[in-house]
Amino acid sequence: MCLKQLLPLCFAFTCPALTAQNILHVGPGQTYPNLSAAVNAVEPGDTIQIHAGTYSGGLFFGDLQGQPDAWISIRNAPGETAVFQGGGNAIQLSDPAYLHISGLIFQQQTGNGFNTDDGGSYDTPAHHIIFENCTFRDMAATGNNDLLKLSGLDDFQIVRCTIQNGAAGGSGIDMVGCHHGLIQACYFENLGSNAIQAKGGCEDIQIERNFFRDGGQRTLNLGGSTGLAFFRPDTAHFEAADIRVFSNIIVGSWAAVAYVGAVNVRVENNTIYNPENWVIRILQETVDPDRFLECGDNTFRNNIVHLDRNLSTETNIGPNTRPETFSFSHNLWYNSALPNWSGPDIPTPDPNMLLNQNPLFADAGVDDFHIPPASPAAGAGIGPAGTILDFYGQGYANPPSIGAAEANPVSDTNKPTLQEYGLWVYPNPTKGAARVRFVLPNTERVSLKLYDMQGRLVRQLVNNEKLAPGEHEVELALGRAGIYLLLLDVGGDVAGYQLSILP
Repeated sequence: MCLKQLLPLCFAFTCPALTAQNILHVGPGQTYPNLSAAVNAVEPGDTIQIHAGTYSGGLFFGDLQGQPDAWISIRNAPGETAVFQGGGNAIQLSDPAYLHISGLIFQQQTGNGFNTDDGGSYDTPAHHIIFENCTFRDMAATGNNDLLKLSGLDDFQIVRCTIQNGAAGGSGIDMVGCHHGLIQACYFENLGSNAIQAKGGCEDIQIERNFFRDGGQRTLNLGGSTGLAFFRPDTAHFEAADIRVFSNIIVGSWAAVAYVGAVNVRVENNTIYNPENWVIRILQETVDPDRFLECGDNTFRNNIVHLDRNLSTETNIGPNTRPETFSFSHNLWYNSALPNWSGPDIPTPDPNMLLNQNPLFADAGVDDFHIPPASPAAGAGIGPAGTILDFYGQGYANPPSIGAAEANPVSDTNKPTLQEYGLWVYPNPTKGAARVRFVLPNTERVSLKLYDMQGRLVRQLVNNEKLAPGEHEVELALGRAGIYLLLLDVGGDVAGYQLSILP
């Protein structure tokens, strides 16, 4: 259903088709016996629907591209389990664009689980790829093998995916020279070197509302060491820049966060629970003072750090870095094993630090990291929070609570409702234009509203309209830069999605 008649005239709007031009069925007894056959026939706007079965990996597709108003979707058939097993890579995409990959399982590969690249030339980057509700698991390799490998990919989202059981020397998600991305509401467990690595000139990536358990040597490796031939663009003077890490829960691993040749990285409102060796590492692995900036000008604020042992040092600092330029502020540091703990070893002071005060997690033993209004972290952060929603989909107050959970939420948005209605904004961040999508299981009365960071109503896109079941999609444009919250009200159930508009 086109919603053009419901929108204010100040929005630039187009109405792409809300249903695929064709549905290509893949599987035993279907029109196409395998994915390769369907890809050979697919056109922009089509959906490739893969029915239940286990399919062989080792597939390669070059230049598989939809169009801005006619994406190609590759997904599981509704309610059916489609698994791609084995092969060097389950699937390798070279120079793809405008693809939506959802509901598929990739497992037991010997190279990388799923590989997306720009064909070796960043002059034509891969771009506009969505991975949604996919599972990448059980690598059948022990070296530098990644469950999801992305090289030269711009404008992407990885949302509500599961990434687990990686290779000992690899990453869950490995990004080389990727830009303008969102990794949101994913579950990571039992990874080797890293849960997420962003290196080789990665820039403008938001990592928010994810859960990490045993993420390897460095749960978040923000930077790294990249061969000069692999930087994208080849003029990049950092491994990673403008990476934003908001509202995540990080349990275990050697180190929760590593800043490695990274600049302008913000780590805010996260909950870090019982790292083994260090909380933070500050390193420089790509050393060339004539080209590369030294690791520095990074932020660590509004985080809860819960320790259960005496670490030799909370912060590991390597040579050729600028630790004196790091900003620490409004963090809660608690060591449950040392009642008289004197505090963390960090390179610069932490103003308004809460030292050795129990944050009062609801039940960390079952991964419930909510905090009550009586928690010392409640309302103790510096505001406003960098993101609107906490890990649990609740709105942050201003000033916010410290950590990934807001003790005094300002909205009732929640994770299950987000999943049920599939509220989606893409691209995000954006420079002004975005697509908004949601799915209704039944006929319902719907309101769709946009708020700014101060909670003020900016636009009312849909005003209590009775809409039919199915997928609804709009395209909007906003001129003013900032962070906004889109709220979808479906019969009293409220789902929220954060939208960042760049200058």
